[in-house]
Amino acid sequence: MVRREESVPFAFVAESGHFRSNVTPPRHRPSRTDMAGRVLLGVVAVAGLVGSLLLGVPALENPQPQDGGPDHPSAAESR
Repeated sequence: MVRREESVPFAFVAESGHFRSNVTPPRHRPSRTDMAGRVLLGVVAVAGLVGSLLLGVPALENPQPQDGGPDHPSAAESR
């Protein structure tokens, strides 16, 4: 075991220099089912956003008067 001059409270920290390496392990490639699941999740998320936009935009529009007259209700005219 290599002795260091500075005090280290934990032994695994002092010996961590032995296990350092510049070699990275190869990346795990996702399988076809993983990719299909990710694509399906993306499609569902986009479809949900598009659907909420299609249903929400007409609800936000102001109704336009049909007869071109004033904007007050017709019940007020009978008074």
